[in-house]
Amino acid sequence: MSYDGVGPRPGRGAVMRSVAFLAAGVLAVPVLAGCSDPDPAGKPLAGQDIAPAGRAMLADGGTLRWAVDAVPETLNTFQSDADATTTRIAQATLPSMFRLDESGRPERNPNYLESAKIVETEPKQVVLYKLNQQAVWSDGREIGAADFAAQWRALSGKDSAYWTARNAGYDRIEKIERGANDLEVRVTFERPYADWRSLFSPLYPKEVMGTPDSFNDGARRKLKVSAGPFAVKKIDRKDDEVRLTRNPRWWGKPAKLNEIVLRAVPRDERAAQLAAGQLDLAEIDPAAARRIALASPPRSATASATGTALMGPNRGSRTTTTKERRQQAAFRGFEVRKSLEPAYTQLALNGADGPLADERVRRAVARALDRQELAKLVLAPLGLPTEPVGSHLALSGQAAYADNSGAIGGQDTAEAQALLADAGWVRGGPIKEKKGEKAAGAEGEKAGKKAGKSEKDENGEKSEKSEKAHKKSESKVDSDTGASGSSGSSEGGDDGTYIVGEDNKADGGQGRDGEHLAQDGKQYGNKQVQQGGAAGAYAPRGTAAPQGTAAPAGAAVLPLAKNGKPLTLRFVVPSGEGSQTLRTVADRIGLMLERVGIRTEIAKVEDESYFKDHIASGQYDLALYSWPASAYPATDARPIYAKPVPAADGSLNVEQNYTRVGTDQVDQLFDQAIATLDESESRSLIRKADSRIWAAAGSIPLYQRPQLAAARKNVANAGAFGFRTPVYEDMGFLKKGAKPSPSASPN
Repeated sequence: MSYDGVGPRPGRGAVMRSVAFLAAGVLAVPVLAGCSDPDPAGKPLAGQDIAPAGRAMLADGGTLRWAVDAVPETLNTFQSDADATTTRIAQATLPSMFRLDESGRPERNPNYLESAKIVETEPKQVVLYKLNQQAVWSDGREIGAADFAAQWRALSGKDSAYWTARNAGYDRIEKIERGANDLEVRVTFERPYADWRSLFSPLYPKEVMGTPDSFNDGARRKLKVSAGPFAVKKIDRKDDEVRLTRNPRWWGKPAKLNEIVLRAVPRDERAAQLAAGQLDLAEIDPAAARRIALASPPRSATASATGTALMGPNRGSRTTTTKERRQQAAFRGFEVRKSLEPAYTQLALNGADGPLADERVRRAVARALDRQELAKLVLAPLGLPTEPVGSHLALSGQAAYADNSGAIGGQDTAEAQALLADAGWVRGGPIKEKKGEKAAGAEGEKAGKKAGKSEKDENGEKSEKSEKAHKKSESKVDSDTGASGSSGSSEGGDDGTYIVGEDNKADGGQGRDGEHLAQDGKQYGNKQVQQGGAAGAYAPRGTAAPQGTAAPAGAAVLPLAKNGKPLTLRFVVPSGEGSQTLRTVADRIGLMLERVGIRTEIAKVEDESYFKDHIASGQYDLALYSWPASAYPATDARPIYAKPVPAADGSLNVEQNYTRVGTDQVDQLFDQAIATLDESESRSLIRKADSRIWAAAGSIPLYQRPQLAAARKNVANAGAFGFRTPVYEDMGFLKKGAKPSPSASPN
């Protein structure tokens, strides 16, 4: 999971599960709206932006230098330390039976499959794969049933000697056999499996999967045998490069490029390397995108891909340096290609303990948020669509998508305050906190000590230190964009925290434009986490609900208190330069919560520890991180939203459900969806599960992540790919005088 975005990502992605409902009848989930609509999935909010060009327009040869986050530790995508670069290499060098189309839906890959379909359902599900008769491994051996069987045995979970990160789907297979001939593979499932298309993508040769030793170690640093348009030529850890070269045994359309060099370059160094001519293609942050856009006006095709061009900052009369002028001149050879990444950023609410263990408080947080405003804050300055994400389990355009946010409702200050009152939180109530005493919320002991330095007293007055902190934050200027705004960071004090809501201003500084945006790229491995404590605990029922009315618009809202403690939530954010977007969003969320009486203590932590030491271990109340979208939510989303269960040692097994919020009902809907071979019925079950995940309010989807790529202007069929799996053999450099066409398709 990366923070401004994506969570653990060894392979496709995952999702999350929700907390137990309150007493029966208290929480009514509305009937799913739009079920009669022929396709509530809609269309992708933004398409690809890759400068498409027909193959005849491309020169033969050349080397594409492409920035990546890191040289991977393993080339085996099924291991726990696989990363995004592992996946990219696998896409270029290994078979995938299915890949994703422009709407994020699986489509048959004709380079490997003539057909694949369910041929029997009784007594058991049988899928028959008919392979492309030309498909061979780079050593000349035909791709066949032996490779399918070796991968199944390695990933079935039955042999613990294989160090696998995931086995979903493979554990449902009973046997794999050769069909009527060598080109047919029959896969018989012990239990029905709706997401069977997710299997064997990628497919490794039997030499890799055949033994635990070859699986665990053999494919970590090299791939001796491949079967894609490219092959791994060299992994150079000294120069931080992976070199892919044309596969001479490739039977499909020959690759236009001679080589692809994947070069590990930190995100904050990519703009300089682009300007220096050392890269041809790189994902970049918004600040770098603005600089390139200012130097090189976008082509009409780029503007049409998302509707509007990047908004550049108003620099006024600021004098540029000689170095900046040289870079600006170099940037004229590049352009920004932009789309929306197949991933969404969410607000996570830790329901394990503290105030957020009460579903009413979580729902109040959700009702306090203006998700449209947050999406606009991040995406509008980039000229990207600003529609909030309406599902935990899919994105607009994907088959399972439907906007189920109505299950919890939109922004409503009065409703949020009523929920808090019902949970026993009294506005302006007495606070009996002593120095060092735990504040409400996870990590209360540590947070309380810091929060105590700048807390309001019961009259709503702020401390001198907090006032200085807030003024300093208000005046912070992003040196690259020229936009002023609060970062919600530790600019406010020496203790590394900034408490939103210390200035008694209900408008929350609406003048902040949030233009200082950046994007991080940290990702962590997919790990199973165990955490002690009981999930789903609630505040005592029957607590007296105070009689009160919503504060008038524009009026200061006193913090809420209960049992002598203020309602303060610890909002953990990463401190790195690449995480500015998250801190901007966290600050705006804090202001929204302040209006209903919830105080947030924003605590910055090191990027390296943000996920593993805080999110995965449950040391937070509120946090922002992202999940990649999946074409197979019944498989990939279940670990994210599964109800935590006690382990044998008494700890809590949360799988990937880092909010610790889950219900039996959601689990049952996932189980039904994954075992239903009727695709329409399976989608309906997924949408019902999503509606209940919304209602439990363990996580609130906010916006689809921006995807920005800087590309040399003559690079075609590469850039911001959106949902679609890249077609590596069609990437290349335009012939002299050739121009990309928005309607062109390689042929």
